[in-house]
Amino acid sequence: MNAIIALSVFGILNLFIGFLQQRKLLIICNIFFIIVALGFNLADWNKEYQWFNNMLVTNNLSINFSSILLIAALAIVGISRHFGDDIEHSHPAEYYAIMLFSLAGAIMMVTFQNLLMLFIGLEILSVSMYVLTGSDKRNVRSNEAALKYFLMGAFATGILLFGTALIYGATGSFNLQGINNELTNKSAYMGSMVHIGIILLLIGLLFKLSIAPFHFWTADVYDGAPTLFTAFMSTVVKTAGFAALYRIITVAIPDQYPFWWAFFVILSIITLLISNLTAVYQQSFKRMMAYSSISHAGYLLIATLTKSNSSASAILFYSLAYTLATIAAFGVLILVSEANIKNGKPNEDFSIFNGLAKKNPLLAIILTISMLSLAGIPLTAGFWGKFFVFSTAVERKVIWILIYAILMSAVGIYYYFKPIINAYLKEGNDTIIEVPLLFKFTLIVCGLVTIILGLMPDLAKSIF
Repeated sequence: MNAIIALSVFGILNLFIGFLQQRKLLIICNIFFIIVALGFNLADWNKEYQWFNNMLVTNNLSINFSSILLIAALAIVGISRHFGDDIEHSHPAEYYAIMLFSLAGAIMMVTFQNLLMLFIGLEILSVSMYVLTGSDKRNVRSNEAALKYFLMGAFATGILLFGTALIYGATGSFNLQGINNELTNKSAYMGSMVHIGIILLLIGLLFKLSIAPFHFWTADVYDGAPTLFTAFMSTVVKTAGFAALYRIITVAIPDQYPFWWAFFVILSIITLLISNLTAVYQQSFKRMMAYSSISHAGYLLIATLTKSNSSASAILFYSLAYTLATIAAFGVLILVSEANIKNGKPNEDFSIFNGLAKKNPLLAIILTISMLSLAGIPLTAGFWGKFFVFSTAVERKVIWILIYAILMSAVGIYYYFKPIINAYLKEGNDTIIEVPLLFKFTLIVCGLVTIILGLMPDLAKSIF
């Protein structure tokens, strides 16, 4: 709760700092703000608090999820190179403020105990993302992406609210524990009302997570949004969404497991199939990363549907590994695409990585580490992330879905190795790309932590 208050206050302070028109000061202040919020978050470790009449709950699980969100935001600020140098973003303080406000909404989604607080947190996060997606106002793709995201997001929000209303009508409670008690005691109407309500509530969240068939917005929105905010969207939004989803199924509707389990199984199968096969045919690195994001949502859904004793720690580790690799990959894309302008805009095709290792070995190494981690190759954090997720399927003895997921992972190796092959085996632009100090530090830290967690996964697993 203290982190939510701090981020809200810091977001307002950002607007006043913007009057100074000192971009470097703005970045330093935002890094400081996020570190302070992270400190407030970690200060509640091993303590459990209830806020606003038990509408928000802080415990170790919520602290872990919130920490991943704040670490992701910290890394994204670290790669916000030249953001605000152009005329379009000459006053970037507003966008950094919106990022902090959206973080407050994301943490509310992690700590909610009442469905109304879930809705408030989700809307704070969503409205912020609509604005950030369309922040490149002179770019038609950005405008289109923002409009598409807003319209489809509004429908998804309506579906979520309809489901919430039906659940309230069946149980008489918005509180997660109260809903569980009513369903367990069978005092609620156990017919179509509560079941339709559960499905609609879950669909509203699954839209935010890009689970097929609710994923159609993802590629266009990721492609049209500024790359910096695409990185934010694919990490912070996804982690917050899965934290909220896991909280609902484990606290509010655990006894309805036989009902929603089959629904999740079908969606995970469809998601992994569509995302991996579609990613193979992409010519744009950014669109490939969009379908990659969908596929990783499918893997995380496996850990969610198994609801085993280690599901929470598997989701946490996977989220951390995915966040580090994704931010590093988008960081490299920002630098390389800006050095390869096409039709007045940064080029984001795979061809921009041709010959990258020859003149820019650091960027090639970071790109390689991130791609290997996303592919789940051993000695990277991504390997152990998938291992822990697949282990939850073994615990539940659903071996067939484990085999299916491994086959889909094999497909993923093909498109994750495309940029690596281009960087090391193809001839291309010999331009030396200048990497700012903070940018370089962020990329190196993401790469090193990815390798360290790949070699010593127990460092994080013992905390989770």
